[in-house]
Amino acid sequence: METRPLTLTEAFIKAAQICSKAEKCSADIKRKIMEWGLDKSDAESVIEQLKEEKFIDDERYIKAYVREKFNIDKWGRIKISFFLKQKGIHGNLIQVGLDEIDEEKYIALLVKIMKEKAKTIKSANRFDKMGKIIRFAQNRGFEPEYIHRYMNDVMK
Repeated sequence: METRPLTLTEAFIKAAQICSKAEKCSADIKRKIMEWGLDKSDAESVIEQLKEEKFIDDERYIKAYVREKFNIDKWGRIKISFFLKQKGIHGNLIQVGLDEIDEEKYIALLVKIMKEKAKTIKSANRFDKMGKIIRFAQNRGFEPEYIHRYMNDVMK
């Protein structure tokens, strides 16, 4: 059975339903619309209509994404930024979202996860333990300068 591509109206309705259930960015929805068989220019016109009717707001999406990844997943700025770039979002919008993170909470979270990791490391060698903590924090997306700055607080 051959399926016909969706009309612009059908694509808009289907995309609006997706956007009303969860916050989505324009890049994700554009990919989805193109999977439905619409070309790039049609997908962009549907995206514009979704933006006009407030189904999509990339800044709102980014702020929600940053809040979730920082508060729930406990990611640092580098990892959050990387994953937003992977989604096709670039530039100032990412920075706007990252600026939402309170600096004191950021540092407190970094120190907390580093201390929690330190408790799980069995190594008696101080430098081996520090190396494992550093790698762990970097994998979570925290900046090396912050990790090294607060390592002494963790190793006390």
